[in-house]
Amino acid sequence: MRRFTSLYIRLDATTATGEKVAAMRDYFAEAPAADAAWAVHFLAGRRLKRLIPTARLREWCAAETDMPLWLVEETYSAVGDLAETVSLLLDAVDTDEAGLDRPLHHWVAEDILPLRQADEATQRTAVTGFWRSLPLEGRFVLNKLLTGAFRVGVSRRLMTRALAEYSGIEPAVLAHRLMGRWQPDAESFRRLVDPDDHGEDAARPYPFFLASPVEQAPGETVADLGPVSDWLVEWKWDGIRAQLIRRRGECHLWSRGEELMAGRFPEIEAAAADLPDGLVLDGEILAWPVDADKPLPFVQLQRRINRLKPSARLQAEAPVRFMTYDLLEQAGADIREQPIEDRRARLEEVLADADPAIGLSASVHESGWAPLETRRAGSRDLGTEGFMLKRLGSPYRVGRTRGDWWKWKVDPYTIDAVLLYAQPGHGRRSNLLTDYTFGLRDGDELVPFAKAYSGLTDAEILELDRWLRRHTLERFGPVRSVQAEQVFELAFEGIQPSARHKSGIAVRFPRIARWRRDLSVADADTLQQVKELLPRER
Repeated sequence: MRRFTSLYIRLDATTATGEKVAAMRDYFAEAPAADAAWAVHFLAGRRLKRLIPTARLREWCAAETDMPLWLVEETYSAVGDLAETVSLLLDAVDTDEAGLDRPLHHWVAEDILPLRQADEATQRTAVTGFWRSLPLEGRFVLNKLLTGAFRVGVSRRLMTRALAEYSGIEPAVLAHRLMGRWQPDAESFRRLVDPDDHGEDAARPYPFFLASPVEQAPGETVADLGPVSDWLVEWKWDGIRAQLIRRRGECHLWSRGEELMAGRFPEIEAAAADLPDGLVLDGEILAWPVDADKPLPFVQLQRRINRLKPSARLQAEAPVRFMTYDLLEQAGADIREQPIEDRRARLEEVLADADPAIGLSASVHESGWAPLETRRAGSRDLGTEGFMLKRLGSPYRVGRTRGDWWKWKVDPYTIDAVLLYAQPGHGRRSNLLTDYTFGLRDGDELVPFAKAYSGLTDAEILELDRWLRRHTLERFGPVRSVQAEQVFELAFEGIQPSARHKSGIAVRFPRIARWRRDLSVADADTLQQVKELLPRER
């Protein structure tokens, strides 16, 4: 734990990419393979599922420090990070450093993971014992692991780069080896960094290639990408990005979040059984009846997402299709480096006689960008979010590599709403009011409508924070109700009815588009105006 704690502190102390890479490279060169495997697990963004409710950690901290629980809660509200709060408050408790000498993999496998099956009394005894066996920095890292909030400003791509510098293996190869069912153990790490190891898991997906958004500044147009003839244009579907794998007589379906979705979409798995062996398809899972000309709203797909074994009734009410974008592997050969037009031609041949539950995403052909712009404006009527633009001649890359794939989404919905409530954010924003609740006019009332956390500049956040503190009406724990005077333009991607919300509607991906200083509350939109958007989504 001593070595891993030092790595965390070193990473947390810098924003320089080169220094972060060097810190991780040095760690991998020194750490035992079993420890390095768990470090890869955490640095890649994978987390231990929360083992203990955070409320218990706060209660135990209060008991260990002889502080009233309300004071611990208030301190947590001010600090904004539970791991840091507990670590700092426990600094007054007598501790030693014996726990630092235990290897990281012993901490995880022997101490932390068994807590999942333990009763509350056993958990409390164990955790308070952990706290007393570590100094401040070690407690902080341990609490990060316990709360599942291990973030240290390192992307998966950056971690892979450090592994590449340590091992001499190409980052793309390492990225592929880390996909799927990679396990954090000593043998897996040795194989990960072994240049001569070519063993393959038949279920292993490829790293996903992600598109960058087309962000048009004033005066710019999408035509700045060059002639439309240089691009493959496809519809951008709103579903679950996934890879469908057919290898060694078996089918595997992986989400972009590297979750194996076995049994969740049996229609797709059954259809894939007729595909040729040695095939990997990249595409989107959509709620889409086979005889319909467009998908159902995303809310119907949501009904299927967490059902491990969907009933026949649910399958009938929300049937699914796999809409294929790309072909990554054919006859067991990786073809990602081939030009996209060649992969597309092969894909059309593969899917020519496929089951309707596995479809081919249609390409869109127009003479120029202007007619494409016109078609994009009607995207929602077709159940899409706009277009995907893929440069002809491009390979299938890893991650969000800019330049070859772009998502040209339809303009979001926008409405003007009134700021009603605010509370502190987390991390570096824990001392600022940055989490906002907005309302819409409904007669003489303002009805809470949506929460948004992003969209303002740092300068606007500071200015608004000062205003909110001066115009607070009431406080409910960390939440403040404020004078209803500030109007903001909110943007969101979708809207649907919701019985769980007081407004009767829910929106997808709300964010602040701009601060409407030119508008008064009387100028804000009404709930009825927003509800008029609902039929288009249905």
